Amino acid sequence: MTEMLPVTNAATDAAPAAKKPALPDAQTVTQVKHWTDRLFSFRVTRPQTLRFRSGEFVMIGLLGDNGKPLLRAYSIASPAWDDELEFYSIKVQDGPLTSKLQHIQAGDQIILRPKPVGTLVHDALLPGKRIWFFATGTGFAPFASLLREPETYENYDEVVITHTCREVAELEYGRQLIEDLKQDELMIELIGEENLAKIRYYPTTTREESPRMGRITDLLKNGTVFKDLGIDPINPDTDRGMVCGSLDFNKDIKTILEDFGLREGANSEPKEFVVEKAFVG
Repeated sequence: MTEMLPVTNAATDAAPAAKKPALPDAQTVTQVKHWTDRLFSFRVTRPQTLRFRSGEFVMIGLLGDNGKPLLRAYSIASPAWDDELEFYSIKVQDGPLTSKLQHIQAGDQIILRPKPVGTLVHDALLPGKRIWFFATGTGFAPFASLLREPETYENYDEVVITHTCREVAELEYGRQLIEDLKQDELMIELIGEENLAKIRYYPTTTREESPRMGRITDLLKNGTVFKDLGIDPINPDTDRGMVCGSLDFNKDIKTILEDFGLREGANSEPKEFVVEKAFVG
């Protein structure tokens, strides 16, 4: 991984007046924020007809060099009630899409196919008392949506969000979102201060030194997570989980949760945990 830029250099672009759509399924970029030299988030206008469940993803992209749409699956980081759509992305310098997408600015247009799908939704889980969100890197995106979704707090007494990255700067998007959640008057009014107090945030790094070091998979296996948070180990009777990260991470967490007695579910057959099948970054 390349060296990270200081987070304090991150800048947000204000949106100019929206342009007339020129691309198929075009939406206008309203805001861009670069968190590091490998991570950025952006907001775009929302199609009036788009309805989605917090945690779902859509296909977004740009026109490729051949003039044809170049699309990838991106989790919607904003909640279902938001007037705009937010996305959180990695930058891959030689990536077919992200090598171009990372240069977008407010006022530019992207392609957005308004057909949301995904497994990280409340409907795919059986009722429980504690929900775990397991994320690595930009896998935090669907949980950025679910953390701002009132149903999350209506369904669960406790919300545990783990986020594992290589370096401290890569945690900033999630850290700032959770901090803002607990201070934002709109969120306090919408969700309730007592409900926002249910959030247990557990960030770890694997390369750069930080207060919590190690892969979340190891910390789950040796019980460190439960000791640090002062909570009981995962129990299939009470705990539910959602997983979004690299393919290897998803596979490892799936095995760990199954070892705890949880079963993988789907929209058509709710169980104790679900894993995102489409993930960029």
